[in-house]
Amino acid sequence: MNRNQTILAIDAAWTVSQPSGVALVQQRGDAWRCIALAPSYRSFIGEAAATATDWSTTRFPGSEPDISRLLEAAERLAGRSVDLVTLDMPVARTPFTTRREADRAVSREFSTRWCAAHSPTPIRPGPLGARISDALSAAGYELATSATRSPGGRQFLEVYPHPALLSLLRRPRRVPYKASRARNYWPGESASGRIRNLLIEFAAIHGALAEVFDGLTLELPEPDTVKSLSALKRYEDALDALVCAWVGVEYLAGRTMPLGNDDAAIWCPTDVVRVRDPGQRTG
Repeated sequence: MNRNQTILAIDAAWTVSQPSGVALVQQRGDAWRCIALAPSYRSFIGEAAATATDWSTTRFPGSEPDISRLLEAAERLAGRSVDLVTLDMPVARTPFTTRREADRAVSREFSTRWCAAHSPTPIRPGPLGARISDALSAAGYELATSATRSPGGRQFLEVYPHPALLSLLRRPRRVPYKASRARNYWPGESASGRIRNLLIEFAAIHGALAEVFDGLTLELPEPDTVKSLSALKRYEDALDALVCAWVGVEYLAGRTMPLGNDDAAIWCPTDVVRVRDPGQRTG
């Protein structure tokens, strides 16, 4: 395996109105380093122009992802082109407007662990996912599915942070770290209690990722400085992007497997997949 590979990881929002976390990591010998981390497409591109992200900004707006600019920014930051793109976004080789076999396969495998896959619709992500996939293909990246025998050339692959976190944190079921779901996780808690609980989960995820990636400079806020749950979304998106990057590391090391078919597959860490389809191939 190439010992100097670069991964661009995108926690892609399913609508252009919401920001998307972006991470860039690079292998250096036997170690991996986080080169850049941003809570939106615009801030990631800004990092490449030497504009540091101000994490205290009131709001990070969403935008249409400009894949060519993101790849150019990544190359500028990494000093070489991107080898692998990992994407938390439904994609496929052929058009789709509803639930795919990949979504059904993940739900069959992980629903009892509360990690069933969301259902794509004609609107979410709809044409947005197709545009991202088409742009990556036009840039020379091949979609990796169950038809992919092994990592090779420039590829992009679909990942899903919830099952990945079962492996990364050695948890038996879904990690409660989504800010928008905090009231469901802890219905009897106050807003400050929910913020505190989310930051405990964020710290666990951050700590596990820091053992994988050198140079991880993301600083989580103190609970008493956070005024609302929505203010934590930027950190959630950034951590999700890093989890996507980690799945890319596992993919390159041959420790993932595709759930789905030749048209579309979601790559998951092998150690948390209990039901093995003999027709599926590991990464």
